[in-house]
Amino acid sequence: MDIDSSMLHEKLKEFFGFDSFKGDQEEIIKELVAGHNAFVLMPTGGGKSLCYQLPALVMEGTAIVVSPLIALMKNQVDAIRGFVSGNDGIAHFLNSSLPKSQINEVHEDLLSGATKLLYVAPESLTKPENIALLKEIKISFYAIDEAHCISEWGHDFRPEYRRIRAIIDEIGPAPVIALTATATPKVQNDIQKNLGMLDARVFRSSFNRPNLYYEIRDKSDPKRDIIKFIKQNPGKSGIIYCLSRKKVEELAELLNVNGIRALPYHAGLDAKTRAENQDKFLMEEVDVIVATIAFGMGIDKPDVRFVIHYDIPKSIEG
Repeated sequence: MDIDSSMLHEKLKEFFGFDSFKGDQEEIIKELVAGHNAFVLMPTGGGKSLCYQLPALVMEGTAIVVSPLIALMKNQVDAIRGFVSGNDGIAHFLNSSLPKSQINEVHEDLLSGATKLLYVAPESLTKPENIALLKEIKISFYAIDEAHCISEWGHDFRPEYRRIRAIIDEIGPAPVIALTATATPKVQNDIQKNLGMLDARVFRSSFNRPNLYYEIRDKSDPKRDIIKFIKQNPGKSGIIYCLSRKKVEELAELLNVNGIRALPYHAGLDAKTRAENQDKFLMEEVDVIVATIAFGMGIDKPDVRFVIHYDIPKSIEG
């Protein structure tokens, strides 16, 4: 497909309101539109999502976006529908949380060609009925978001991700773009091998973040220190990570008792509660999310001002 630079800039302004691309975004999009595979290593906030959202909107067919979390899918679909107002069918997600009526609606929009982006969990992608459905539509490309989940050497390994290449081959080939904000050379090689894209052009952005700083504090009375820190930064959004669900619940409750608006987030909560707590955080109804590593992957909240690790993370990448 031939799309020149001026048209890409025009569509960038039309859909996203931006006057110019950031970093390698334009080159990545051109690579995908030309029908080539791409591997994108870009820091959080670097604009990874736009690298597949914009080409999906201008290319013929539907882009299949594999995403690991239901909450992340919802966040992305809501964002796309906001960019293209008046056309909710432009983007959908398909997972186990949807009632039958909504699943039927997704199927209708896909078959009619109305949907340009379909977000799916890897577990949903492997279902025979979904494979049969996707065989009936034209697929523009596959985007593998949070691609480090593929690698056994990564800190968020998801076994279902390693089946993606076989499913792609069954549904029908199309270009693949793999995106992550965290991959060592070993993890990157594992991802590319597993996805059968060792030929992919690699785009690696700088991870230097001059606006961020790291601080290590003595852990003599961490709860007191956290409360003091947050109260010294009133109204600022932040995330506190704990290693256990029990600590998440205890700390969230303690913050609320001390007048700090906080909610818990962990895999032990039901999907509805997790989605509600995430939305309240994104909509500024609470200031702090206390979470396990189940929270944060791909969450787009530009005004997060602090991240506290109550416990030492299990890995540097994590």
